[in-house]
Amino acid sequence: MYTDGACKGNPGRGGWGVLLRYKGIEKALYGGEVLTTNNRMELTAVIQGLLALNRPGCDVTVISDSKYVLTGITEWLPNWKRRNWKTAAKKPVLNEDLWRKLDELALQHKIKWEWVKGHSGHRENEMADELANRGIDELR
Repeated sequence: MYTDGACKGNPGRGGWGVLLRYKGIEKALYGGEVLTTNNRMELTAVIQGLLALNRPGCDVTVISDSKYVLTGITEWLPNWKRRNWKTAAKKPVLNEDLWRKLDELALQHKIKWEWVKGHSGHRENEMADELANRGIDELR
């Protein structure tokens, strides 16, 4: 699963894109929101990708160019939960609603998290970026 989020203005019009690949078959997903942030779109892309999986217990690799998402899910999330959704500075976690949803979905699957440098010519990351931008472009 390759995911990306995009935003025109931050906050502003945003989009998310997901490229799913399984046994050589690709499925593209995308959407947008009128007023959002880049980080919310990055999280939404992963959430939408996981929601699209047909069954629980999938082995999936999530590849994203978002260090916010990858560091958040692998390092920050356990501490936030232990501190009742507060940061180390005792402030509320930003985007808590989406982090909670991502946590719930991630627990249903065996996920390997991978980072890829964005806008570096990585084919699938570029495709996810194009999908995210299509989500913005198709907003009414």
